Amino acid sequence: MRFAVSLLSVLGVASVIGTVLKQNEPYENYIVKFGQFWFALFEYLGLYDVYHSVWFLVILLFLVISTSLCIYRNTPAMLKEWRTFKDHATEKSLRAFSHQATFNLTADYAATKQNLLHFLNAKGFKYKIKAQEDGSELIAAKAGTHQRWGYIFTHVAMVVILFGGLLDGNLPFKVQEMLGYKRIETLDLPVSKVPAESRMSVSNPSFRGNMTLSEGATHNVAFLRVRDGYLVQELPFAVGLKDFRIEHYATGQPKSFESDLVIFDPELKEPITKTISVNHPLTYKGIAIYQSDFQDGGTGLKFNVWDLFSPSDKSRELTGAIFDEGALGDGDDLLRVEYNDFRKFNIINMSPDGKGKPHNVGPNVTYKLRDSRGQAIEYVTYMQPMQIDGKFYFLSGMRETVQEDFRYLRIPADEDLSINGFMGFRAVMLDQSKYQEIAKRIAKKSLGVSDNPEVKKQFELSLVRLLTIFAQGGYSEVAKVIEQSVPEKEREASATTYIKMVNIAAYEAYNMGLELSNKPLLKNTPETEALMRDSLNAFSDMFFYGAPYYLQLNQFEHKEASGLQLTKSPGQKWVYLGSVILVLGIFSMMYIRERRIWLYLKPSANEVHFAMASNRKNLDFEKEFSLYREQLAGIVS
Repeated sequence: MRFAVSLLSVLGVASVIGTVLKQNEPYENYIVKFGQFWFALFEYLGLYDVYHSVWFLVILLFLVISTSLCIYRNTPAMLKEWRTFKDHATEKSLRAFSHQATFNLTADYAATKQNLLHFLNAKGFKYKIKAQEDGSELIAAKAGTHQRWGYIFTHVAMVVILFGGLLDGNLPFKVQEMLGYKRIETLDLPVSKVPAESRMSVSNPSFRGNMTLSEGATHNVAFLRVRDGYLVQELPFAVGLKDFRIEHYATGQPKSFESDLVIFDPELKEPITKTISVNHPLTYKGIAIYQSDFQDGGTGLKFNVWDLFSPSDKSRELTGAIFDEGALGDGDDLLRVEYNDFRKFNIINMSPDGKGKPHNVGPNVTYKLRDSRGQAIEYVTYMQPMQIDGKFYFLSGMRETVQEDFRYLRIPADEDLSINGFMGFRAVMLDQSKYQEIAKRIAKKSLGVSDNPEVKKQFELSLVRLLTIFAQGGYSEVAKVIEQSVPEKEREASATTYIKMVNIAAYEAYNMGLELSNKPLLKNTPETEALMRDSLNAFSDMFFYGAPYYLQLNQFEHKEASGLQLTKSPGQKWVYLGSVILVLGIFSMMYIRERRIWLYLKPSANEVHFAMASNRKNLDFEKEFSLYREQLAGIVS
C-alpha cells in the first residue's frame, strides 16, 4: 500500500508538471526557455510529453495490475463482511465490549422483543435473530455496512481511471517504435514524401494532432508532434474549411473566432457542414475537432526593397506570400527570402513606463534572409511607423538565433510619416559625388572660413574626408579613426568636434535629398536637430543590420487559416466513469458509518444485554450510544 501511494504521488507530481509545463512544444521553444543544460535534463526525464513518457505508462500499467490483484484478493472477504450479521457473538464476548449495558427485563418478554425489533427498524438497522441453546435469543443488527462498497468502488475507480490513461497513452506506437516498425520523422518533408514508418493508420486507437487549414483547403491527415519530430496521422475522412471568421476588440485583441468545416466521407451521402468555435467542437467517428487557434494562410505580400548601401533613393518591388520563398541579389550575394509569418494586429504597450494601455500598432511580417552558405538571419518589420517618446519611427528587428531578442533598427519618419525622407538622406550620405557640394554649402554658411580661400579649401577637404569615413561605418568607423590618429588626451575634444560637424553635414544632406525629391526643405529647429540625430543613429545602425536590404511592407492581401486540434481519446469515457465511481467510493467511505448492535435476550435471568460497535468511534458514535442506551432502557423496563 505504501509503495502504491508513493507511485500515485509520483503520478500526481507528474500531472502537475504536465499542466504547468506546456506539452509537445517544438524543442526550440524549450531551449530558449530553459537553456541547453536544463533542456537536456528535462528531455531525459520526458517532461515535455509527460503523459506519453515510458516511465509514466509503466507506472500506470503496474498500478492497474497491482490494484486489480488487490481487488481480486480482498473483494470476496469484503462482500462476506458486508453480508454477515456477526450472529456468532456470545454473552461473554459482548460483556467485553467497551460500549455495552445490561438492563433488567421487567415487562412481558414477547412484547419487549417485539418493541426492540420495532426500535431497530425505526433506526434503520437490519437484523437477524438467532436462538441460543439455553433458550436465550441473540438479535444481531447492522446499519451502514454499505461502507464496505466504498473501498471496492475506490479501488475499482483507480483501475478504471488508470486504464483510461493507458488507452490514451499511445502504447501501440511505443511498442512499434521499440520493435523498429515506426520512427519519428525529423525532416521537413511534404506530406506525400513522409515514409510509411512515420505514418499512423486510421486504426490508431488514440492520438492528439494538429491541422492547419486555409480557406478553401481540404486535408485528410493530421500532424502529431512527438519529441523533436512528428508523425503523420491518417484520417478516415477529409476536413475542409469553408470559411473562417474572427472578431476583434477595439484594441485589436482577438475576441472570438470560428470555422465553418465540411466533412467529406465516402460513407456519407452528403458532406457534413458545421461551425465550430472554442470549446464547441465537432465530433465525427470518435474524433473530436477543436478550434484551437488561427494562423496565416498564405497572405500575399508586396514590398519596397531598399538597397541600404547603394547611393540610390529609389526602391524596387518584391512580391511574395507567407510560406513561399523569394530571392534578392545574384551570384555569391544571392539571398533567399523565406516568408514565415504575417500578423495583421499587434497589441503592444508603447508607454515609456510600461503602465499605459496596450494598443494596436498595425501589421508586421516575419521573414528570414538566408545566404549561399545556409546561414540565416530572422527579421520582423512593422508596416506602419510607431510613436516612441513623441516621435515616429519605422521599426525592423533582427536576430541571428531564436535564443536572442530582436535588435531593432529605428528609422525616423519624415513629416509625411513616410520612410522616403530618410532614404533620400541615406542616398546622399553614400554618394561621394555629393560630398563636395555639402562641404561648400557648410563652408559658405560658416563664419570665419569664407574670407580665407586656403582655410576654406582645407575645411572642405576635412569635411569631405569626415563624410567619407562616416559613410564607411557610421559612428563606429569615426571612433576607430579617432583612436588610431588622435592622441588619447585629445580624443574627447576631437570626437565632440567630429559629431558636431557630422550633424551639420546631415542637415545639408537631408535637405539635398529633399531637393532631389522636389519636397520642401527643413528649417533649423529643435525638432529638425532631433530628426538629424535619429537619422544619423539609424544610418550608423544600418551597418549592424545584417543585410544590405531593407524590406518595407507596402501592401498585403490577408489570407487566414484555421488552427484545428484533432483528438481521438477512447480513454476519456473510462476516466469519466472512473471519476464517478471514485466520488461514490469516497462518499461511501467518508459519510457512511458502519454500526452494529447486539441485543442478548436472556429470559431465565430477566436480562437484556446491549452492545454496540462502530468502525469509527468518534464523538457522534458516543452520543448515539448514549441515546440508544437511554431509549432501550425505557423499552425494556
